Amino acid sequence: MFQITYPVLAAIISILWILVRFYCFKKSKIFSWKREAQLMLVYICIVVVVRFTFFPFFKVDGRIPPLVFDPATVFPLRLNFVPLVNLFDYEIFKELLINVIGNTAMFLPLGIVWPSVFKELNTHGKVIGAGIGCSLLIEILQLPFFDRVSDVDDLILNTLGCVIGYGILTLCRRCKRKALLQDSKILR
Repeated sequence: MFQITYPVLAAIISILWILVRFYCFKKSKIFSWKREAQLMLVYICIVVVVRFTFFPFFKVDGRIPPLVFDPATVFPLRLNFVPLVNLFDYEIFKELLINVIGNTAMFLPLGIVWPSVFKELNTHGKVIGAGIGCSLLIEILQLPFFDRVSDVDDLILNTLGCVIGYGILTLCRRCKRKALLQDSKILR
């Protein structure tokens, strides 16, 4: 059996992030504080999503329980391929809300941050693809952990959150363009 705590996993992610950023700087020889600040938002999104997708939402004795890998409990894999079947299978309505709102809200910032930072994510289709890809990666990475379940509902809700985030970003951009257009008409 192998256990990993959230602080240790966050430290590993942080070290990997620093190494990748250092490699990118060495390769391009260009450093921009503005770009690094933008990329820091991506890093924060990654750390937060890892926290809530791999570790239980609740705390035990004030601490986040560790992620446990036990080879003896990997099989059978805990998978749900049927959409919306388990989504409403909660005894307490509050748990349903936490699941639905949590899985959607967790990916909402990704729909805002990623297209803002990565100019290639400039259409709804690309943002949906990125949301599905990230969510699918998480569901696959959860497979070997006994206390995690890979669920198509999570994939749907995460992607929905990404799409809502991109919709908010698109709306804000349109409002900004409209305001700039009105300002330029006033100045003429």
